[in-house]
Amino acid sequence: MLVLQSPAAADDSELHIRPGDASPGSTVTVSTTACGPDVTYGKGESEAGGTFHLFEGDHEGELTGEFQLPEDRSPDTDTVTVKCPPLTKITDTYQIAGREPNGAVEAGFGDTKDTDTPFAVGGALLAAAAAGCLVRMRRRSHGNRT
Repeated sequence: MLVLQSPAAADDSELHIRPGDASPGSTVTVSTTACGPDVTYGKGESEAGGTFHLFEGDHEGELTGEFQLPEDRSPDTDTVTVKCPPLTKITDTYQIAGREPNGAVEAGFGDTKDTDTPFAVGGALLAAAAAGCLVRMRRRSHGNRT
């Protein structure tokens, strides 16, 4: 039995989407080697990010392109389709993650920009503990003399 593969569809594993869990507002990079070593241009379309172009990448036979995810995009999956001559079309999906935190996390110990206060309080507590240990050791040594 002879099975022929149509040149119109390439293997999905030949489409690489980075990062695989992009956040809204981030740049997504798409690369593929499915178009062949002689192809220098391709077109891509992301359901979330719109159309983009692919050009020769860093490696021989690789096409690479980028698009920006909209800031207001909610967590979901996105489908990316790449087309290149003569009849190659590949499709893959990736995960759109929730929005990444921006800035420092507030833990309830003052302003996140004020780092002097926690260090001063910590230093004072350590000094008090060391002084207490020293006093206790001195008292014990004097008590043993009699």
